[in-house]
Amino acid sequence: MQAHVTPFFHATTSTWTYLVRDPSTGEAAIVDPVLDFDPPGGEVSHASAARVLAAAAREGAHVRWILETHAHADHLSAAHWLKERTCASTAIGAGIEQVQATFREKLGLDDAEPHLDGRAFDRLLHDGDELPLGQLAIRVVATPGHTSDSMSYLIGDAVFVGDTLFSPAAGSARCDFPGGDAHALFRSVWRIYGLPAARMFLAHDYPPEGEAPRAEVPIAEQRARNSHIREGTDEEAFVAMRQQRDAALPPPRLLWPALQVNIRGGRLPPPEANGQRYFKLPLRIG
Repeated sequence: MQAHVTPFFHATTSTWTYLVRDPSTGEAAIVDPVLDFDPPGGEVSHASAARVLAAAAREGAHVRWILETHAHADHLSAAHWLKERTCASTAIGAGIEQVQATFREKLGLDDAEPHLDGRAFDRLLHDGDELPLGQLAIRVVATPGHTSDSMSYLIGDAVFVGDTLFSPAAGSARCDFPGGDAHALFRSVWRIYGLPAARMFLAHDYPPEGEAPRAEVPIAEQRARNSHIREGTDEEAFVAMRQQRDAALPPPRLLWPALQVNIRGGRLPPPEANGQRYFKLPLRIG
């Protein structure tokens, strides 16, 4: 049975969010929801997440799961805001606990804060886990490389791959974040290519100028045309290419705000004594 997939593009961060519904029962999952954030004004809003909820209402969908493919570094997650409005369970790869530990230290966060460990999510996932979705099942596939907590989700004939791959023209994810590993990414991509899926759904797309972003790419097209990893690509050549490219990439624009929300399961930092919430920014003194 095919899942019904409704994509939503967040142009500011080039992020795709998905509403994935079992057509026979209406049970649904939301994959990689986005919280709107304006850095200059420090304004957080929920218009993008509200669009997903409105679509779920129109489709008669009951949201059971909110799935994160990993702790994104380029957008803030709306998972907690959606959880409060749907009573859905949030889920992410169990590797999130290592990610949380890394960034608690980098940001000097309070270890005693309750939402800075695995309790920030309702379910920590491991390779091979299955989650029910009406008459469908969500199969959890570990796909590390971009990050150590990266997971893909196989639902019917569709697989949601997070940042592991972009469109064929854009290639593959960077591997220079803590826990990243280009060798692991190479193996993860080939694992995805071998899944019993026809449709691949991307977390981001960065198309060439003049082309529209793509949410969905046939796996067969990726295997034949992906600019970084396709049939005949050598692992060592891929790793060398990835390391050279990554060394020249700047940090994501929303890196520090995004991680402070995303390791908390989509929650904002707690308010300070004056009632105001703040993001922290680690400084490098040149």
